[in-house]
Amino acid sequence: MSAGSKDCLFCKLVNRELPISVVYEDEKVISFMDIQPINPGHLLIIPKTHATYLKDLKPDTGGHIFKIAMKLSESLRNSGIRCEGVNLFLADGEVAGQEVFHVHLHVIPRFGGDGFGFRFDDSYYVLPEREELDDIARKITETL
Repeated sequence: MSAGSKDCLFCKLVNRELPISVVYEDEKVISFMDIQPINPGHLLIIPKTHATYLKDLKPDTGGHIFKIAMKLSESLRNSGIRCEGVNLFLADGEVAGQEVFHVHLHVIPRFGGDGFGFRFDDSYYVLPEREELDDIARKITETL
C-alpha cells in the first residue's frame, strides 16, 4: 500500500504494522487519532503513499487531504466531542516543527480556555512597508 521507507512510522501505520485508530480511509489517504493529542478528537490525515515534504506530494493528493480535513472538521463539530473551533496545522520541514517526516495534516478541535495556541515574541514583530511586501510578492510570483 505505502511506497515509503520501512523505517517511516506513518508508513508502518498505513501498512497496519502498528496499532492505529482509524477515523477515515480511502484510496489516497487515511485519518487516525493522534496518540499525543492537543485536545480529545485530535486527528491526523496522511497520504497513503510516502511523501516526506509538501514538495514530494502530488497536488491532487494535497487537495484531497484538505477536502477530507473539511469533512472531518464538520464531523468533529457534530460528534459531541467538545469542539468550538478547529485548527488545521501542517509543518513542512524541521524548523517549521515537523517531527515525523511523512506529510501529515493535524485536525485539532479547539474550545475556549483549552490552553493551546500559536505564540510568538511580539518584540520581533514589525509591520513591513508596502514596498517590502510588494518585493517579497514579486520574488514568490517569479518562482511560480
